[in-house]
Amino acid sequence: MFQKLPFMSQLIYFCGSMRGGRQDAALYARLIKKLEAYGTVLNLSDSIGDTTLTVEILEVRECGREKMIHDKDVRWLEECNVVVAEVTQPSMGVGYEIGRAVAMKKNILCLFRPDSGKSLSAMIRGADNGDQIVVKDYQETDIDDIFKDFFCERRVVTLSLAVMDI
Repeated sequence: MFQKLPFMSQLIYFCGSMRGGRQDAALYARLIKKLEAYGTVLNLSDSIGDTTLTVEILEVRECGREKMIHDKDVRWLEECNVVVAEVTQPSMGVGYEIGRAVAMKKNILCLFRPDSGKSLSAMIRGADNGDQIVVKDYQETDIDDIFKDFFCERRVVTLSLAVMDI
């Protein structure tokens, strides 16, 4: 695990499937823990990594709160520097969040596990431009290197822009 460094203090929005399927909740929790080395993960309180929450429990718990959840998540998207999306489990919500983040010109890292037996949407795979939007096929053992490369590249871009503003 990397130690959080002052220059790596970013606001990170993590997204993964909630109502679309909870099979990867434990994985989300591990990814979020690793992301904390690079900044503040904004949606920790959303229980995205809580393995005890099923789709059925979420639907009951969130009933009537959809507008509040939407507005809170969009506000976090506006505030964040970076979006990290685990896209293996198909989710309309995650696709929506990625689309909004693209429109907001956020740096986005999409993570997909090809060994899952699922296919990644062409809309996500095809959005990879190697700059603002990066899509990585991965195994969990690769994640430390993927995060290190992604966040170090984004830091250089941020520092370059800051120098240009002087």
